[in-house]
Amino acid sequence: MVLVTGASSGLGQACADLLHQQGHHVVGASRRGTASSGWAPLVVDVDDDASVAAGVASVVDAHGRIDAVVAAAGWGLAGAVEHTPIEQAIAQLQTNFWGAVRVVQQVLPTMRRQGAGRLVLVSSIGGIIGIPFQAFYSASKFAMEGYAEALAYEVAPFAIDVTLVEPGNFATGFTGARVQVAPPADDPYAVASAKAIAQMERDEEHGAPPADVARCVSKVLSSARPPRRVSVGPLDERMGLMGKRLLPFRLFERAAKPSLGV
Repeated sequence: MVLVTGASSGLGQACADLLHQQGHHVVGASRRGTASSGWAPLVVDVDDDASVAAGVASVVDAHGRIDAVVAAAGWGLAGAVEHTPIEQAIAQLQTNFWGAVRVVQQVLPTMRRQGAGRLVLVSSIGGIIGIPFQAFYSASKFAMEGYAEALAYEVAPFAIDVTLVEPGNFATGFTGARVQVAPPADDPYAVASAKAIAQMERDEEHGAPPADVARCVSKVLSSARPPRRVSVGPLDERMGLMGKRLLPFRLFERAAKPSLGV
C-alpha cells in the first residue's frame, strides 16, 4: 500500500498513475483529492497538522498498514530574495519541507510496528545547487536533503528505508503554477530576474516527461537496497551534481552561471 502526496498533478500524479498500473494499492493525497486513473483519492492539506493526521489515520484504518510513502507535494516561488515577503517565504517551506515532515511523522509509528517501510522524498537538483531567483524553493529542498539524511540513521534499526529523489527539469504544470513575487516599481533586479526566470521556464517547458520520475520511484520501491539519493532528468543537469561535489566552488559557480541564466 503506497501513499502518494501531491497526487493531483505533476510528478505526484505520474507516480500515483504508474504505481497503480503496476498493481500497487495507491492512495493519492492532495488538497483537491482528485482521482486520475483508478487509484483512491484522499483530501489532505499537507500544510495542516490535523488534516495530515486525519488522512494518515484513515489510510491505516482502511488498509491496516502503509508500506511506502512518496512525498511529492510542492510548488514554486520565484523572485528576488530582497523583495520576497517573509509570509511567502514561510509558505514555500510550509508545503515543500514541513508538509513532507508532517506526513513522515504520522506514518512512522505504523511503519515501526510493521517492522518495514519505504520513505521516498521528492527533493530536487535545486536542493543541491542553489537556483537564483528561486532561493526559497532551493532552501526548502536543501532542508529536505539534510532532514532525510539524518532521518535515515534514526529509522534504519526499524527496517525503514529513506530515499531522496532529485529531479531536474520536467515538463509539468509546476511551471505555470509558480508564484511570482511582486517586485517594486524601481526593481534593481528586474533585468537579471527576468532573464533567470525565463531560462528556468524554458528548461522546464522542454524538460523530460514526468513518467521518468515515476519510473525512478518505482525502481526505488522495488529495490532490495534502495539508494539514499538518486537523480533523474537530463544528463547535463545531473552532471551538474557531480561538478558541484568535485570542482572547487568558484570554478563550479562560473561553469553553472550560463545554465542558470545569470
